Amino acid sequence: MEKDENNKIKNRYDRIAPLYDAMELLMEKGKMGNWRANLWKKVVKNLPKSGATLLEAGVGTGKNIQYYPDDTEIYAIDFSKKMLQQARKKAKDNNKEINFLEMDIQNLDFLDNYFDIIVTSCVFCSVPDPVKGLKELRRVCKPDGKIIMLEHMRSKKEPLGKFMDTFNWVSLYTWGANINRETMENIEKANLTVIEVNNLLFDIVKEIILKP
Repeated sequence: MEKDENNKIKNRYDRIAPLYDAMELLMEKGKMGNWRANLWKKVVKNLPKSGATLLEAGVGTGKNIQYYPDDTEIYAIDFSKKMLQQARKKAKDNNKEINFLEMDIQNLDFLDNYFDIIVTSCVFCSVPDPVKGLKELRRVCKPDGKIIMLEHMRSKKEPLGKFMDTFNWVSLYTWGANINRETMENIEKANLTVIEVNNLLFDIVKEIILKP
């Protein structure tokens, strides 16, 4: 059952990969681009001075690649082969050396306690079992490492939250993203510790810093 759901979401992202950046162009030129830049300032600030290991879990088409720090061992994963193809083009354009892997965030093929920093941006709206995915991030993050996230989720303010529930099917069946995920609750279920939360757009878009 889990495999079928994964394949469904993966196929949706494969289908829209060539159009994905164009679909989100206005959003990226607006606040999202600034949010990404600020997120990566925090990533760089939290990296060890040398020998750092970094994972971007859910690299998508590679919108964050321009911000990747140098002198860091970087892995970028996604479960969509076609999205990874787009990300590889951006890595080449930005002259970045990155280990790209087709991989499911719910079943990471990394050793325990491997990464100093793990980054996600607008990923957990698409993971079929978000708690399982978060637990995997906790597993592969070093005990003194950080998980830094830029995520959107269901509003707690009504009737906005109910509106998001009602129209969730539109985004879900178009490209596989849920707009009504309760990500903060899922973080708690995964036994991750919240260090910092900043609301960027009402209580819908948040910047979150966690530790295992």
